[in-house]
Amino acid sequence: MQYCCCRGLWNTDNNMRKLLIAANWKMYKTPNESTAFLTSFFPLVKQSTQAEILLCPAMTSLPALVDAARSRSVFVGAQNMHWKNEGAFTGETSPVMLTALGVTHVLIGHSERRQYFAETDTTVNLKLKAALAHSLIPIVCVGEKLEEREANLTNNVLELQVSIALERIDPAIAAPIVFAYEPVWAIGTGRTATPEIAQEAHKIIRNQIAQSLTPALAASTRILYGGSVKPDNAKSLCCLEDIDGALVGGASLEPKSFAEIVHNAIAGQS
Repeated sequence: MQYCCCRGLWNTDNNMRKLLIAANWKMYKTPNESTAFLTSFFPLVKQSTQAEILLCPAMTSLPALVDAARSRSVFVGAQNMHWKNEGAFTGETSPVMLTALGVTHVLIGHSERRQYFAETDTTVNLKLKAALAHSLIPIVCVGEKLEEREANLTNNVLELQVSIALERIDPAIAAPIVFAYEPVWAIGTGRTATPEIAQEAHKIIRNQIAQSLTPALAASTRILYGGSVKPDNAKSLCCLEDIDGALVGGASLEPKSFAEIVHNAIAGQS
């Protein structure tokens, strides 16, 4: 198969899938640093209406960033949440608390949550149900480890993660769901999946969504790529048939770098 940076050549339903570029700031930036970023960043992208832009700061920065983003066309999301509305869960944040702040999106099952904090496919499913119940747009992260890819288990891992995440999800309320493919071997390592590898993985995810939900939902569900996205590879990734944006880590911490990713991703879809 030839991979051409012109999505218009593909026979696909991607015209219903608006580009989404999301920043995951992880455990960086104070509230003041977060709002200062937005002040510098927004003028660089305010004309970039072809894409939705999402900033996911640390929990402590959510109130300040939500307030600063009110007059700007930028969404603010959380990096994690508990599936319960309330309870004796020290250190956790509930979906009720997030919606009260004005948060619109939430990351679920990021590879670092799985690796360091015992996140499982089952808890991902619980959090996904809670997010939908509270009108939060969930970004469900899936992806294989290096040893799994080397053992030719990528298909199995992705199909299992997606199928468990979507277990007992009513297709009637599933339209807001976003997936993000994170090849764990490419996160923070400087390694990036080739366009061919990324497209193949996204296709596996989309096919599993069709099996778990419906083909129509699979066609309309946005799937982001997240694995060392940078300005110089954003265009070649976002031009592909099944890639609908990016989940950006380190390269999203600096306004100019993240703005370049937004611009290059948009160029990839033209």
